[in-house]
Amino acid sequence: MLENGRYSAWFRTPLGEGTGVVLLKDGAITGGDTVLAYTGSYNQEGDVFTAEITTSRHTPGQLSVFGIDNVDLTLAGKSAPTVASCRGTTRQAPGMAFEATLIRMAD
Repeated sequence: MLENGRYSAWFRTPLGEGTGVVLLKDGAITGGDTVLAYTGSYNQEGDVFTAEITTSRHTPGQLSVFGIDNVDLTLAGKSAPTVASCRGTTRQAPGMAFEATLIRMAD
């Protein structure tokens, strides 16, 4: 089960990989990395969760793992108390696989 709190995020596509930090709080997701901001929502039933996340560029820099900045991700995965993994897609880069792992950060 995903608990409210900060999570370190590691993600990848066939184009590359990256890291960021996300905050999960009562169904809302916020976060970012050195060049992109993340916002969205998640829903959880037991150890299964789904999420909808939008990314947007906040600072010039490297390309995102999709090769474009603004994407709408649809994710599904499984969670345990301190770690979660998921896979997803985005309509802006159809057919491109996306994988992410979240690890709970200490308060």
